[in-house]
Amino acid sequence: MLFAEAIRVALEDLGMSVVEVVSRGAEAVEAVDRSNPDIILMDIALPDQSGLAAGQMILERHPDAKIIAVTALSERAVVDEALRVGFVGYLTKDTPVAQFVNAVRSAMDGHLVLPHRLSPNGRPTQRQEEVALLASQLTPREREVLALLVRGANGKLAATQLGISSNTVRTHVQSILTKLQVHSRLEAATFAVRHRLVEIPMPGDSRIA
Repeated sequence: MLFAEAIRVALEDLGMSVVEVVSRGAEAVEAVDRSNPDIILMDIALPDQSGLAAGQMILERHPDAKIIAVTALSERAVVDEALRVGFVGYLTKDTPVAQFVNAVRSAMDGHLVLPHRLSPNGRPTQRQEEVALLASQLTPREREVLALLVRGANGKLAATQLGISSNTVRTHVQSILTKLQVHSRLEAATFAVRHRLVEIPMPGDSRIA
């Protein structure tokens, strides 16, 4: 709880409202039901259950909830599982406070946040080879659109930044979804971050539970 209190102070010093601090997964689910916070910081190691399981339960009840995994673990497999469940970020407890707070802000703005060091190592697995095959179908323009999706850009902003029409952006997005075998822009962005298809933006530049 000392870590939670330190983060609470840091967030509140910047004008954010921390509505509740709880220590068990069941309490977290109840807190989200009560408060419907803008973002949820979920410790992976909870005394009653995995934070990933608690987060999955929250997302089943609140599909639009934004959850960041917070943990002492620096394991790629745990990152992959958090993203599979639907978390929007993964932060380790040794992250400097200023960077941590910036990551929270970035997630609230619709970005995925992950430590750069947690990337796949060693020989490619069969899944990584499959991903590489899917990604190889993307055109350079589609990769540009995908990178903007990862940064939280909507169709209008992507069109402006790329100097193309919104209809053209929609066409590119549909092609990306088809080629990556996903069903939504968020799934495409999550897929891109999980498999390092585009450069992950550093956290930059309400209520917190």
